[in-house]
Amino acid sequence: MAAVPYKKSRQSKKGQVEEMFNNISPRYDLLNHLLSANVDKIWRRKTINRLKRFNPETILDVATGTGDFAIAATKISGAKIVGIDISEGMLEVGRAKISKRGLTEKIDLQKADSENLHFENYSFDAAIVGFGVRNFENLTQGLSEIYRVLKPGGVFFVLEFSKPKKWPVKQLYKFYFSKILPAVGRMVSKDANAYTYLPESVNEFPDGDKFLSILAEVGFLENKSYPQTFGIATVYEAHKTNKKSVKQ
Repeated sequence: MAAVPYKKSRQSKKGQVEEMFNNISPRYDLLNHLLSANVDKIWRRKTINRLKRFNPETILDVATGTGDFAIAATKISGAKIVGIDISEGMLEVGRAKISKRGLTEKIDLQKADSENLHFENYSFDAAIVGFGVRNFENLTQGLSEIYRVLKPGGVFFVLEFSKPKKWPVKQLYKFYFSKILPAVGRMVSKDANAYTYLPESVNEFPDGDKFLSILAEVGFLENKSYPQTFGIATVYEAHKTNKKSVKQ
């Protein structure tokens, strides 16, 4: 059975993920940075530094949540960022942050489904996803949509949790994710399921070489992975062919 937030719910995974993020959106940023000890900010910065080399003018931030990745992407000079998410609750928090930082001219947040993007083919120079691909109901469909809206020669970066392989990080990580994180998340977010779903979704996600293979199946080229902090997270880099394809 696929990992879902609310196991007794009859909603699709997509519907449950939307409900979950709407529920936890008021406290999401607090918990996110608390539970990661702010290391997530370092990971985002490193990913954006890799993206800078390609000088993208238009960037799509898929599953933007409260907009942290989109905000980080504004460090790329001249870039315009569109962030999309299915959770209106998360987007409301993100819009407030963006307005407070004076970034409304650089970032546009929109409610949209990552597996059915409303943008035309070849719309963006680059795409990014931070801790969102494991929430896709249909991973291949979501990645195919991102491929479709990228311009020929476009670049795609994914930042996602992964499973450490080496002792003792593997054991410590498993204990933290299965015991500490759900308990703290439950107390602070008031949603008993959200931070139980997180480790389950990470465990289910096809990380590392498996994810690189899926990117290749979708059509991405030159796919690479860069493990972060002993393999707790991974940055993936993928490229779209610089020729327009009939497969769009």
